[in-house]
Amino acid sequence: MKEKIRVGVIGVGFIGPAHIESIRRLGFVDIVAIATSSEETAVPKAKALSVPKAYGNYLDLINSDIDVVQITSPNYLHFPQAKAALEAGKHVVCDKPLVTSSGESRVLVDLAREKGLVNAVTFNHRFYPLVQESRAMIKQGKLGSLYLVQGGFHQDWLLYDTDYNWRVEAKEGGEVRAVGDIGTHWLDTIQYVTGLKVQAVFAQLRTVIPVRKRPKGSVETFTGKEQKSTDYEEIPIDTDDCGAIMLKFEGTETLGVMTVSQVSPGRKCRLFYEIYGSSTGISWDSEMPGQMWIGHRDKFNEIFIKDPALMDPVSRPSARYPGGHQEGFPDSHTHCERTIYEYIREEKHKSGVEPDFPTFQDGHEEQLICEAILESSKKNEWVEVKY
Repeated sequence: MKEKIRVGVIGVGFIGPAHIESIRRLGFVDIVAIATSSEETAVPKAKALSVPKAYGNYLDLINSDIDVVQITSPNYLHFPQAKAALEAGKHVVCDKPLVTSSGESRVLVDLAREKGLVNAVTFNHRFYPLVQESRAMIKQGKLGSLYLVQGGFHQDWLLYDTDYNWRVEAKEGGEVRAVGDIGTHWLDTIQYVTGLKVQAVFAQLRTVIPVRKRPKGSVETFTGKEQKSTDYEEIPIDTDDCGAIMLKFEGTETLGVMTVSQVSPGRKCRLFYEIYGSSTGISWDSEMPGQMWIGHRDKFNEIFIKDPALMDPVSRPSARYPGGHQEGFPDSHTHCERTIYEYIREEKHKSGVEPDFPTFQDGHEEQLICEAILESSKKNEWVEVKY
């Protein structure tokens, strides 16, 4: 067992520092280096984050004395950075989406397997305590036969034409934006919770704002509405602002519906689901993560307030604090990182232990679903996921 794991982080925009904070809470992991697009930006970022080393080239970080490369850069950079890290013999933890095409994700899955290296994608929403509890309830049959799965992921940070971020451009974020950026979180969460696998999709995607005003200067994620720039250029947008997707699952008649939007006024960052079975229904909402609705036909409905003392023994370890102590987005990331880094620390990959966190294979399958959704929207017909 390694006493300390040395980690280098590539990319320190909005989500990079969130990853760093979560990793530091583990205690047995050291953030020893960061890399950005230039040394001029890397050095002050490293100082602000109290990281010893700063690199203006990610290859220098990858080839330094580290055990794990954590990738939190823009989507289009994930593939070359992850590939270089695997080829250098480093374990890789990557923010979602894994890449922007299934051809790239297939290469990474095969390379990680060939090298025998740990690989992970930080789909953190599956690590909320009550999401884990939802999964335990379904596995134990407490909902009965599943009839309907519905929900989505809604935000409002790209509501106006003056809202801009690199994600809106296909060349940096990928052809599917709202679906790829936040829809993948919902798809991963719901498949994890229900144990069902998406087989086919029927999608309608919409670009609500076809032209956006890009400020002449950098804009970090979620900060656009705080910046009132009058110096901008207009750019055409061809990525999805919102969408509605019907889902078929393998081996079942369970119906699925997902809506995804980054133009929903008032919704800041809401992943939610409602799952209905033959005996019970459940509902969970990330904007109120400490409670879960449990619905019944013949008795009072219930509101389950997160309390590890009342949770199933299987899901209980995901709750790190007693009842009444809320656990939110940062805590879900920490539990995700803990699961990944404990696996690395104990070298479980060497003994063939199956990972209990999302891997590159999960990221690859999410990319295949995204591509099916895009194809379906263009053709206006059901499309099978090409696993």
